[in-house]
Formats: sequence, structure tokens, C-alpha cells
Amino acid sequence: MVIDRQGTVVGWSSAAEGLLGYPANAVLGRPVVDLLTGVDPTGRSLAAIENVAISLRCEDGAVLPCRLTVRPEQRTEAWTVTLAPAELGSPTTALDQALLETLFTVSPVGLFLLDPRLRLIRFNPAGEGMQGASVEEAVGKRPTEVWPGFPAETVERVMEQVLVTGEPVIGIEKHMRPPGDPDHDHVYSANVFRLQDDHGRVLGIADATVDVTDRHLAQERLKVLAQAGTRIGSTLDVLDTVRGLAEVSVPGLADSMAVEVVEPVLAGEDLEPGPVQRDTVLRRAACRSRDDAESWTAGNQDGALPPVAAAEALTDLEPRIVDPLSSLGQQALHSLRADRQKVHSLMLVPLVAQHRALGLATFCRWGESRPFERDDLTLAGELALRTAACLDNARRYLRERNSLVALRHALRPGGLPPDHALDVAHEYVHAGSGGDWVDAVPLSGARVALVAGRVPGHGVQTAAAAGRLRAAVHTLSDLDLESDELLARLDDLVRRLIGYNGPTMGDDRRADGIEAGATCLYLIYDPVSRRCSLSSAGHPGPVVVRPDGTTMILDPPARAALSCADEPFEKIDIDLPEDSMLALYTPGLFQEQPEGRGRERLADLLSGFSGSVRQACSRVTEALVPNPLREDAAIQIARTHALGPARVVSWDLPSDPSVVSKARSRVTRQLTAWDMDEAAFTTELIASELVTNAIRYAKPPVRLRLIRSHVLTCEVSDGSSTSPRLRHARTTDEGGRGLLLVARCSGRWGTRYTEDGKTVWVEQTIPGRPE
Repeated sequence: MVIDRQGTVVGWSSAAEGLLGYPANAVLGRPVVDLLTGVDPTGRSLAAIENVAISLRCEDGAVLPCRLTVRPEQRTEAWTVTLAPAELGSPTTALDQALLETLFTVSPVGLFLLDPRLRLIRFNPAGEGMQGASVEEAVGKRPTEVWPGFPAETVERVMEQVLVTGEPVIGIEKHMRPPGDPDHDHVYSANVFRLQDDHGRVLGIADATVDVTDRHLAQERLKVLAQAGTRIGSTLDVLDTVRGLAEVSVPGLADSMAVEVVEPVLAGEDLEPGPVQRDTVLRRAACRSRDDAESWTAGNQDGALPPVAAAEALTDLEPRIVDPLSSLGQQALHSLRADRQKVHSLMLVPLVAQHRALGLATFCRWGESRPFERDDLTLAGELALRTAACLDNARRYLRERNSLVALRHALRPGGLPPDHALDVAHEYVHAGSGGDWVDAVPLSGARVALVAGRVPGHGVQTAAAAGRLRAAVHTLSDLDLESDELLARLDDLVRRLIGYNGPTMGDDRRADGIEAGATCLYLIYDPVSRRCSLSSAGHPGPVVVRPDGTTMILDPPARAALSCADEPFEKIDIDLPEDSMLALYTPGLFQEQPEGRGRERLADLLSGFSGSVRQACSRVTEALVPNPLREDAAIQIARTHALGPARVVSWDLPSDPSVVSKARSRVTRQLTAWDMDEAAFTTELIASELVTNAIRYAKPPVRLRLIRSHVLTCEVSDGSSTSPRLRHARTTDEGGRGLLLVARCSGRWGTRYTEDGKTVWVEQTIPGRPE
């Protein structure tokens, strides 16, 4: 309806007629107060009844509760009044009243009401329990006056901000100790909003506070788990793994903690499943305290549980909360950096992976910290499972790494004796593959074989495959084969190994670790002729540095890797001046640059270098090997020496038995000239037997040669390819004992075949020189 300024009804809608039953002609022109029931119209105005629930009289005499909404008409002096039925005492009104009453009586939410000057008006029992002050004591005072120990200044600043802006602030955290639990901090979440009436007049501030301590603790536990996901097991190192557990546990879960691991874990050894034995030794791996977070002890037994206590703690492999005053608890406290008198809560959590006990984690809290709860034990169990899995991985890695190190050590060259034809040094740089190797093998006639090889792949199997190839090269070297012939036989061996070991593993690798694709370079240096011959099976050639500083890169005929070649291996021969340098390497030496540029860089590093071969190896690896490594690398550098006429003498002998005595005389005179009279008798015997056999069973030409290097070598060459055979003569035999005597009187002996015959050689230790 529409009402003028005098309060007379001047407009009546059909909806109003339907609501109250009066037709328009019955109400138009009448005062609006005639429609009211129980209201004295004297002194009344529209402002007095605006937005007020009132009762209106219907045409039939009934009373209808209504709510009025009044707004002024545009460009007129009238008011539009909208009527809405609103039954007084309806269920909605009763519910509002009940809700308000509940909030201030039994609600667990702390509700605080403050006036615009931030003086407390009222708060419910839940709020009284949170703060520990009664309503009578607090009404009319500001929070800072009622609770001086509570950091109310921050909350008051937030309330003043809400009063000014009208924007509510949600989730303010309050940390305090309620009267019901005065020994422990609780966390409360406060929601502050402004109160105002329908006219927008500010009435005050409401603060609804909820105890979210459990949620806060759960969030802290989740934070610890998140940190554990990135810190624990970030490396394959046992000590770093347990340090990671200590870092995420203190102070997130405990005030102090310690980790002991079973002794075999530190050595990468296997573990037996099930509970540990009573003689099991635990080693301290990490210890951390909130008061001394940087103190660590690792790898020793000081402070660790004694074996009997360790067996009791790991008896069922289950985590547990232990009474600190119990016998086991007192023994466990010895491993912690904590005051045992202050500790009130203790957890023992085994580190178990695949039902194998790897260690024990001990957690404690002291002072005003909360005692451990079931959720804390669950969290500790999760951390222990993650740590145990990472420890087991680290243990397995350490075991494989130890095996790989042992195999690598077996692959290292044994070195050459002093006064040899070559000064040789090598250096390995390990990244974990284990398939790179170099070697130096002494041959007959003062010659030396230099070898470099690589087996592709990573791990123990690859290292074992490299070891087998190295052993095969040593065995074939004893046959005094030429370089191309040796690689041909090595190729046959690899083919047989691949063919005899069943199906592949999906990448051309067999179950025994031998791979098609292994490479090898074999080089033979003769100090007498100063000649070098080499062959390659897919391996890059060496770098040569002459004494004048000029360099040369030897590229042997290109051939495929072992077991992949379809053509015969070839060899090349070159003459090397004395004091030349040879550098053999594996491809891992040039990890950050192309091989061609890398070899040029290697040649530049060695050109004009006058230091030792050991220093040369260090210089090359420091300059060429990157950090971090992606592949293994090996380098071997040798400086050549020559054996001139002063150390080598030879005689051409006619094929006549009478020359044997002359040969003995020449040997004696030469040994006297070399000041080696002590070896004269034995060398005479050896030379006599070899010359006799060559004259009797072989064919000309016959040549006798003596070589004085690190050993004394006696050689007899002839034009026959028939090899002498050592046999044991019977008692009644008149001959057949010559080679047996030679073998007994020498360090080693053998036969070397040449293009025009053979050479039988015998080596003796020079008197006064260690073997």
C-alpha cells in the first residue's frame, strides 16, 4: 500500500486486498493506524513502525502478524509500504532464539562479544574455559587487561582493523595454555567479524574461537612426512640416510633422538631375516637433540644399546612406547643426548625392511613437551619404514660397490720391475661403470705389451667381464703372439662365451656380463729394435709424443669391436725413438668433447712434458676429466727406453755340433764383461742345451743372443717352426733331460714364433736383484 505524509492510505493493491481481505474502497482515505491492532495511534509516525514486526487486523476480524518494509516514493511525498506475513513465534524465530542461547551456554566454540571500544560484553563458558577468567571479572575490560599473559595485543590490532574495514578476519592462530591443561600449549583458531544493526550502526566485535590443537599437530606430522620425502634417502649413503631421519625428527617429532644400525649394514653385508640374535652389535650412526642439533657421532659403539638390550628392543620388530623408568627405557636413554631426569616419554622404533632388522631409532621428549601419543608412534613407524627401505638400498649399493672396488683393484696393472724397457704409470677415474681397464704385460726378449680395453655397461657384471678379458689377454700374451693374432684369438674367445651362455638379457648382454661390443687395443714395444706394433678391436689408437716434442696420433686399421668383426685384424709397425711417450686411454677420458679434439688436447698436454709418467697421468686427468663424472676413464702413459749394444749381444752360429763349446766360451766372456760371473755357470748350461737342440733338431740359421735388462735373457733362434717339448726322462734314458734342467735353472722359458722360424728364450734373475 501507499501512505501519504499524514498517514492516510492513498494506494491499495490487489495483493494487499488478498492478504487482509479489505477491498480498495474500504481502506483508501482511511488512516493506516486503523489497520493496526493493539497499537495506540497517538504520537505514532511511520518511522516508529518502520521495519517492525506488527499485527494487522483483517476484514474478518482475525489478526495477521506482518513485517513492514517502508521506502519513500520518488518525486512524491508518499511512502510505499510492503507487507509480508510473518507469524510471531514461528519455528524460525524459535530456532534463532535457541541457536543464540546454545552459543552462549553449551557450544564448544568460544564466543566473545566486545563493544566498539573493544571492551568485553559477554562470552560463553567455552571461552571462559579457554582463558580461565569468569564473565563477572572480565565484563567492561579490554582483553589486554583481563589476560595479561596472553598476547592479546595482536588480536586487538586485528579487531581494530575489522572495526574500521568491516572485513572479517578468518583463522587467526592463538597459542595459549588453557586452565584444563596448564602444562601444554594449545592452538586456537579465531574468526573476528563486525556486528552492526539494520541501519549499519556498528554494535561491536564478535570473536569465535575453536581449539584446533589436534589439527595443528596433524599438520605438523604431515610437514615432517613431507620433509622426510625429500631428505631421507636423498643419497645412497648409510650415514647420510640416518642423518636425514634425525634432521626431520628433531624438533618436528621429538626433542632428542638417536639411530643405531646393525653392524653388517655399515659394511654392506647380508642380513638374516627375523629378530636379531642376542649377540647382535649395534653401531651409533646419528644422534640429534633440539639443544645441540649439530652434534653427531657415527660409526662407533659408544652410547649404543648393548647386544642384550638391542635384542630385547628388536624382539618383535614392532614400534612401541616405552616407560623411561623401565630397565629397557633406562638403557635406551644412554644413547640419547638428553637429561634422563627430565625425559617423560620414550619411543623405540625398529628399522625393518623385508623382515630384516637394520637398526633401531630411539625418540624421546622431555620437559613441557607433550607425551608421545598413538599418532606420534604411527608417524615414527612411517619414518622408520621409509628410512629402512633407503638403508637397505644403501646397503645393497655398498655391497655392490665393494664388489666393484675389489674387481677394479684386481684389474689394476701390477707394474713393471725397475730397469725395464718402459716407465709406465696409469690412473683410473671411477664413475661406477667398472668396464674400463689398462695393463702392461712383460713379454719375452725384454719386450712389453701395453693394453687398453673397455666393456660397455655398468656394475659388477661389467667389471667381471672386464676382468675376464684382462685374464684372457694375460694368458694369450704368454704365447708370445703378434698383436693381430692375439686379438683374433681374443675375438674367438668372446664369441664362444657369448654363444655358450644362453639367451640374451634384451640388450645384447649375456647373463655372465660379457657383452658383444667390448673393445681392446694391444701394443707391443721391443726396446732392442725400438719398434712398436699394434692392433685394435674397435678401440681408439694411442697418442705418441716424440722426444723433440712433435706428436702423432696412431690410428690402427679400423675394425669392429670384439665378436663383431667379420674381417681379419691387422697390425701396424712404427719405429719409436728413445724417450718417446705413449698414451693409451679409454673413451671416457673425453666425456665433454669430441674424440678428435680430445686427442689433440691430450697431445698438447704431453708435448714437451719432462716430468715423470705418474705426473703426466695426473696432469691429463685433471685437465680432461669433468666433474661430476658420467663414465669411467682410464689412461696409461709409458716412456720408452732402448737397449743398445752395451746391453744386447748376439752371435750367428754355424750348424755344427763343435760350435757348442765356442758358444759357451762366448757366453762366459760376455757375462764377465757385464760383471755377472755368478750367473756364468747356469747361463753356460742353458746356452749349451739350447744351441745343441737347435743344431740337432732344427735348421739354420742359428743365432744366440744375450739381453741384460731387468732380467738376463738367453735366446737361441733357428729356422724351424718345431717347438721343443719338455718331457721327464726315465731312469734308463741316456738323454731327454736338457730342457728339464733349463726349466729348473731359470725363472721362466718359452718359445716365440717368427716369420722365418722360432726363438727359444730363457729368463734368469740377475744376481743381487730381487725377483
